[in-house]
Amino acid sequence: MKQKFLTFLLFTLTGFLTAALEHFTGLPRIIPKTPAFRLGMKAISNLKIKKSPVLKGGDLRGLLCRSLLRLTPYALRVYVLPSAVCSMLLWASSFAHADIGDFLSKFQPYITVQEEYNSNINLAPTNRKEDYITTLSPGLRFSTLPRSAITGEFRQVPTAEDKFGMDLDFRAGFVFYAKEEDYNYIGLNGLLNAWYLLSQRLSFRVRDYLIRSDEIREADFSATAIPGQTLISRTITREPYYRNVFEPSVEYRFGRENTIGINYRNNIYEIKSQLFEDSMENYINPRLTYWFNIRNGISLEYGLTFGDFQRSPDLVGHMGMGRYTYRFNPKTSTFVEYAYSIRDFEPPSIDYDICRPSIGLEHAFSPTLSGKIQLGYFWANPEKGSTLDKPYFDIGLTQRAEKANYALSFQGGYTEDYFTAENLGFTQYYRGIGSVNYRLLQRMTVGLFSSYEWAKYYRFLIETRQKDHIWAIGGNTSYQPFRWLTLSLEITHRENHSNVDTADYSEYRGIFRVTATY
Repeated sequence: MKQKFLTFLLFTLTGFLTAALEHFTGLPRIIPKTPAFRLGMKAISNLKIKKSPVLKGGDLRGLLCRSLLRLTPYALRVYVLPSAVCSMLLWASSFAHADIGDFLSKFQPYITVQEEYNSNINLAPTNRKEDYITTLSPGLRFSTLPRSAITGEFRQVPTAEDKFGMDLDFRAGFVFYAKEEDYNYIGLNGLLNAWYLLSQRLSFRVRDYLIRSDEIREADFSATAIPGQTLISRTITREPYYRNVFEPSVEYRFGRENTIGINYRNNIYEIKSQLFEDSMENYINPRLTYWFNIRNGISLEYGLTFGDFQRSPDLVGHMGMGRYTYRFNPKTSTFVEYAYSIRDFEPPSIDYDICRPSIGLEHAFSPTLSGKIQLGYFWANPEKGSTLDKPYFDIGLTQRAEKANYALSFQGGYTEDYFTAENLGFTQYYRGIGSVNYRLLQRMTVGLFSSYEWAKYYRFLIETRQKDHIWAIGGNTSYQPFRWLTLSLEITHRENHSNVDTADYSEYRGIFRVTATY
């Protein structure tokens, strides 16, 4: 147990230590840095944090905070996933007296060949370009979770018995366009989840998401996103971008349902473009949940955001949220919530704050079916200009069963689009998303998904002309004729009807995929 804990700590700290050695001794870096990246690192080294008394102070606390913020980007850029590989190799020593075959079974190499047809690769309103895109993706997965006896796949969610573990999936994609050969590129996709339960009370978790892609509309990278959900921001042409999101967290449980913890997120976005810009987010999020008795509980949360942008004014953000929950019974509870956010930009941008009170109800219809409804109102107050006030709602229904999984989500109010290609900022929106997946046979699944989104854009709460109506529909199926072979097909259609002609588009795409797994 001690050796596993040390391995886990080594995994989380190796990146930071290596980056520190590199920073102070001048060791060569693993990946050559582009001019844009060097510019970003210079911005981090000169991070404007004067608005925080602790971070600007000359005392030890200020020095430590500044040092962490400066070293973190070096470490997370290239060392997190390699550190995970080192952790896997060190973990192998724990099997010195066990069956080596059991250890090797935790590795799952695979290769995927994908053929895609796209009717409008740049999502252009006119002069559309269609193309056939071939992708060859070798990959490797390492997981401490047990495999299914039927499909050979690893179990998706750890149980309470999994005190320590890791689930790492990494693949490279060699992408070839049949017509637009200048668009050929190498993509990357990695996902890491690691956890260690030091005791029944104290737990450590690490999540890392890595992608290099040229998708016009980027997939939503949040852990709670529904499959098929995308960000509002988009690019104009096929320009490869890079994103790495690193999220460690610590949680301490001091009662049956009482917890205190802290999350940290480092979100790096880079794109080689004259129209769009690189950005970096550092987010610190302490939180507390406390139940006075079986029926009455509170949740408190705070978020501190440091936003660095290549050309746009930098951002310091604050978020405070409080919730009181009353539980009628183990299945049903109601709550009252209040959230307040402050967005403080460098001049000449306009600062603003947002107030959002709401009430809600949560109910578990069965062990696999649950629902939520939350209704409220928000006021967005810019430093200059008029206040924007609109209703807010979040309604969801989720079914997770052995054969059928489905999710329905209806949301409305506002979102904030930062650390993306366009950095659209404050956006009023209404959205509906649905997805259904059903297992017809032990080795065959089918799925459907659909989405609709209405978006009205504001720039620092100054209304712009553009309004978009974006909808999409699609279906997919997957069949595993052999334990080592998987065939899948996906067909989608997406359209945007905008009052700005250059934002209109229509796209059809079909993807056939063959995956061989060892």
